[in-house]
Amino acid sequence: MQAPLGPITLTGKPLVIADVYELAGRLRRNADRLTAPLGQSQARWQVLSAASGGKHTVPQLARRLGVARQNVQRVADLLVGERLAALEDNPDHKTSPYLVLTEAGRATLQQLMDNARTYYRELASSLSNDDLASLRASLRTFLRALDRRENTTSQGDASHAR
Repeated sequence: MQAPLGPITLTGKPLVIADVYELAGRLRRNADRLTAPLGQSQARWQVLSAASGGKHTVPQLARRLGVARQNVQRVADLLVGERLAALEDNPDHKTSPYLVLTEAGRATLQQLMDNARTYYRELASSLSNDDLASLRASLRTFLRALDRRENTTSQGDASHAR
């Protein structure tokens, strides 16, 4: 049995990061279990989902997902090979086409979402609505802090490059 969490102190903050990494890993493993019956993986699901929001290049999708472009390119190539996605000319960048979902890709994504909906609804039911709202608000606050930190760091990197 785990001890209840006490107040987070400076020394406890790294444990929050470890908890977020553990949560992310477990969500990925569960997503792989949810997607396997459809012959997909969590990585494919992520790319299908990210690409469903309009025309994006592989580098744009990689930035959005926070992963290496090469990883998204590998998955995109598989999706195109299975006719779940297609490449469309990008008038702004001839060597970086848009990855767009085909009708089959949209149907597969919908099936993935439908299959996951019940699982995630059951998972969320273990928390109250207030707890879920608080968790989401805390995560969004943490993400904004990371954005500010990344912006400050990238501005500092740019000034050092001059």
